[in-house]
Amino acid sequence: MATPLVLRYPNFHTLLLNTVAPKSISLVNFAKMEGSEITEQVEDKTREQEGEDLTVKKNNKKIFVAGATGSTGKRIVEQLLKKGFSVKAGVRDLDKARASLSSNNPSLQFVKADVTEGSDKLAEAIGDDSEAVVCATGFRPGWDLLAPWKVDNFGTVNLVEACRKRNVNRFILISSILVNGAAMGQLLNPAYIFLNVFGLTLVAKLQAEQYIRKSGINYTIIRPGGLKNDPPSGNVIMEPEDTLSEGSISRDQVAEVAVEALAYPEASYKVVEIVARPDAPKRSYHDLFGSI
Repeated sequence: MATPLVLRYPNFHTLLLNTVAPKSISLVNFAKMEGSEITEQVEDKTREQEGEDLTVKKNNKKIFVAGATGSTGKRIVEQLLKKGFSVKAGVRDLDKARASLSSNNPSLQFVKADVTEGSDKLAEAIGDDSEAVVCATGFRPGWDLLAPWKVDNFGTVNLVEACRKRNVNRFILISSILVNGAAMGQLLNPAYIFLNVFGLTLVAKLQAEQYIRKSGINYTIIRPGGLKNDPPSGNVIMEPEDTLSEGSISRDQVAEVAVEALAYPEASYKVVEIVARPDAPKRSYHDLFGSI
């Protein structure tokens, strides 16, 4: 029997969702899926001048990143370190993490963390020295139809509960556009159909989002379009929830949005959808988050 397509091509869902479909069917360039503020000082001039780096006020607190060795999570870790944050990278495989991320940076700490193993272990990994959690986890397609629920639903819920146990009141989630495709009238969208074939992935993500929104924790839920490993080829477009049904974006930009969400109060308690387009005007993140 031939090897299943999913197993031969781990990124098969990304390949499919970045192909061209008839215009009669909405196509998505798609991908897998008040509490304390982060101690970061932003000068007024920096907010007004587009493209300038934020000035980080150093402290002993860290940003915990779940899924730190993933394609997007790794970029989030790198950008946090570049901004001057201390990072606690939550990973399942410590050896893999040390091989894929620079272990020589004194601001980077590796801790073993599996979101499927419950909130108590995650709370231990997060510790008392973390002030925010970024969730960049995602299941790997395969024959286990419960995998999306174990990772993208129960795993995210476990992280939220771990935050409660550690009194961490800032949570950034990397989700996906089209999670609420049914309510958007996108039931026939090829991407919506395909991703839900693998254990109702988008439904699992949506329910996790709803749990976060009811938790009382200061959240920012980021829903990117089709994820690309290439460098950015356009400027970020940010829209309110349940708006975008097509488009793609570089993982570098997704990571950037996640990091910038920590800096701006305008990002608090919001669900944003993002893609990138070459013809889009360049806007500051203060304006982007403020427009939602």
